Amino acid sequence: MPKDKLQIATIFSGIGAAEFALKRLNIPHDIVFACDNGEIDFVEDEDKMHAELREIKNLNDRKAYIRSKIPARKTNFVMKSYMANYDIDPDDYYFNVRFLEGNEYRNKVDLFVGGSPCQSFTLLGYQKGLEEARGTLFYEFARLVDEIQPKAFIYENVQGLIKHDKGHTWEVVQRVFESLGYKLHYQVLDAVNYGIPQKRRRIFVVGFKEGGQEFKFPVEKQLHFSLQDFLLENAPDGHVVANNGKITIEKAKGNVPEKYFLSDRILPGIMSEGTGGFSMTPEIDLKIARPLMSTMHKMHRAGEDNYVTTNGKIRRLAPRECLRLMGFTDDFKIAVSDTQMYKQAGNSVVVDVLMELITETLKFI
Repeated sequence: MPKDKLQIATIFSGIGAAEFALKRLNIPHDIVFACDNGEIDFVEDEDKMHAELREIKNLNDRKAYIRSKIPARKTNFVMKSYMANYDIDPDDYYFNVRFLEGNEYRNKVDLFVGGSPCQSFTLLGYQKGLEEARGTLFYEFARLVDEIQPKAFIYENVQGLIKHDKGHTWEVVQRVFESLGYKLHYQVLDAVNYGIPQKRRRIFVVGFKEGGQEFKFPVEKQLHFSLQDFLLENAPDGHVVANNGKITIEKAKGNVPEKYFLSDRILPGIMSEGTGGFSMTPEIDLKIARPLMSTMHKMHRAGEDNYVTTNGKIRRLAPRECLRLMGFTDDFKIAVSDTQMYKQAGNSVVVDVLMELITETLKFI
């Protein structure tokens, strides 16, 4: 690990799982940059922007041009959550990964962390090297690795990436990373094996610019918590804290706001089994949560979403409980609406998995 502060940069940053992992680990660090557009598009066509940017040579002028194309009347709620929780200059928070110039940060980043939406892989072709991924958001992650040359990177995606397009996509991903000269290690990790009571399996790729041959993925840990431990009635807000990196739950009797309980009108639909290919058993009060979804604010049937019983009444999980199930202790500030927080929590990476991964990765950089 570097003697000075770790220099970390992230894209598709979300609510900062990697940054929060470093916070819980008490590792001194600087955030070089972060990037997430919060699902908001530029006001200008991106191809036209790229064409116009080719005529602008000065870096600061290019940045000013890009900022001028960010819609002023739309709020980037992901950025709002991020800025409320991390120490970063707003100028180092980028709106769109396609317009982030990695050469500005060449050799200035120790650890580069990110992922890309799974749907971004549909255009992958059969060429060689970095060009093989052009036109996809995965290309942008690989491009930035190539331009920035971080000492190490951690790339995350859904486990289905391995079987996507009969395995062709995964072959391309490996070839692209290897073409950049990085030593690769990859493995599917499940959050339930790293201290969090949620079944959440993701593929992680760890790459090293130099060395790293002896890197090992973290050893699985015994689970000491259940979903019920994280509920507000058993641990009010402020009672799930980090103690030397580990989650500590200060148990106490708490209250749950009435708005999270299901009304008699929607309860039958939530608890239905469904029909045909959509049939599912409406289980609730699970000890280990189902994978949290970015769409859980819409409340799906109990066979795919998480519901619990409190004081004899069925309710959805509160945003704070969802954050806990992603490894964010209660010092994470909620700065957005419930709907936005549900989406952001569901889109996040589990902090505890990243804590273990980062700890092992830093042994070799």
